[in-house]
Amino acid sequence: MLDNLADLRIFARIARCGSLSAAAKDLGLALNVVSKRLAALEHRVGVVLIVRNTRKSNLTIEGQLLFDRVQKILAEVEETESLFAEGRSEPRGLLRVSAPAAFGRKYIRPLCGELVRRWPHLSIDLRLTDQVSGLIDESLDVAIRIGSIADTSLVARKLLDSYRITVASPDYIARRGIPAKPGDLSRHDLLLYGQATRWALTGPSREIIEFPVTSRLHADSGDVSHEWALDGLGIVLKSEIDVAEDLANGRLVHVLPEWRSAAAPVSALYPPARHLSLRLSVFLDAVAERLQSRP
Repeated sequence: MLDNLADLRIFARIARCGSLSAAAKDLGLALNVVSKRLAALEHRVGVVLIVRNTRKSNLTIEGQLLFDRVQKILAEVEETESLFAEGRSEPRGLLRVSAPAAFGRKYIRPLCGELVRRWPHLSIDLRLTDQVSGLIDESLDVAIRIGSIADTSLVARKLLDSYRITVASPDYIARRGIPAKPGDLSRHDLLLYGQATRWALTGPSREIIEFPVTSRLHADSGDVSHEWALDGLGIVLKSEIDVAEDLANGRLVHVLPEWRSAAAPVSALYPPARHLSLRLSVFLDAVAERLQSRP
């Protein structure tokens, strides 16, 4: 009854993408082909699996049960195929990757280019966003995340620890002076992003000072606050990974160098599997090596 892997893959893609049209686009198939294959699968199992409407397709109870099992089946098939393909000597196929925007542009974007140049049968779909989304919901193979991990069902490979530090431009420091202690920040222009309303800094004796922060400039993007700091508009608390290059070339100055945030792990998250696909294994090793060797 469930003897057509192609139909199962199409069904799983519809479930992940949320609509037949989105799945058809993702698979590179005509919409009528996707619709016919779904109808054929429903005919074989004897139940409706997906309720269609003009904008979104929803799984029925039976559809959700099948989807849960199909994911495991397809994962096993993919693992088996990867074990034998080319004697596991060359990664191939599509790898879907997500990463935070600034971090991804600096480290993951160039790395993806290098990998596809080296491995001609490897394809990578890179999605850069600061919004945290589920791997299954977004049809992802691996996601790079900074901070604590909420989903304990995923495998988390720690790549390194990241710390946020206070930085400002030389122009701002020349105009406003440099704070000597965290309490001095209240007299400076601070640049905020996201949901930040408090900063917490750890000192040289591991003492922690937490204090409320306000700003005349607030953005929903860490990139924007970073650029404001480069423009000399204030002090920003930003990941040392994001500002390393600007610190090295003198565009930014490390303010309060003995103080920093608590450690936030940078991790690669992926679904558990008995055998990693070669493309995922190659990617993970390359990311780890790149981050460990960064300046």
